[in-house]
Amino acid sequence: MDFVTVRELRSESAKVWDRLEAGEELVITRNGKPFALLVHTEPSQVEERLRALRWARFDQLLAEQHRRAADLGLDAMTQDEIDAEIAAARLGRRGHDARGR
Repeated sequence: MDFVTVRELRSESAKVWDRLEAGEELVITRNGKPFALLVHTEPSQVEERLRALRWARFDQLLAEQHRRAADLGLDAMTQDEIDAEIAAARLGRRGHDARGR
């Protein structure tokens, strides 16, 4: 994987497109920081690639939530404690709605 600046993308776009067509994966940088990814795809692969990207994002977010739960000590909760928290939140929401707010 190689890095290409936004400026290079604008000024030398034909070269960038050639590299993509050759199968290279490129990271576009803006102000020296990664900004976007460019990968070659075929029309028949667009949905499959987008689905894979979305799953990767989901997996990353889920791992982040697991780390956060562990940091807060919530990963040790029993199912009964989880159910009690959910019931309390639902009860609180119903009571809040009953007051007209």
